[in-house]
Amino acid sequence: MEGTERGLTQTGYLGLGSNVGDRLANLRAAAARLPVVARSSVYETEPQGEVLDQPDFLNAVVAIETELDPDGLLRLVKGVEAELGRDFGQVRHGPRVIDIDVLLLGDIRLETARLTLPHREVTTRRFVLVPLLELDPSLPYRDALDRLEGQRVQRVGVL
Repeated sequence: MEGTERGLTQTGYLGLGSNVGDRLANLRAAAARLPVVARSSVYETEPQGEVLDQPDFLNAVVAIETELDPDGLLRLVKGVEAELGRDFGQVRHGPRVIDIDVLLLGDIRLETARLTLPHREVTTRRFVLVPLLELDPSLPYRDALDRLEGQRVQRVGVL
């Protein structure tokens, strides 16, 4: 990855989602292109955000080990999305072949025009918290999950 700053290896967490085409194959294809060290279960979830009239999503979280800095990791995930056919011209939160969100990267706290760490919606989305806490129950988000209501999240298989 030319032009990407490298440093110490850090653990990060990425959220994967798909609701177009072969959703499970899309998630697996994304995970295969990332430095994954652990995978959550796969969950079927109802759409969230501005566009609710669309197919249900399959979601999962993967743990990664990387030396990439936040910008380098964002470039990596955007490249994987493009490679798998993500149309970046579509409406925000609309149907998509693949969506990869950088949720956490070590203990980095960051807010730029392109990236916020931890991800700004990590504590408001059951479809993020359930698989994230499945991978690492020691993360400090159990109370946030307990406060969330609704947002159907149903385990459907393995990634």
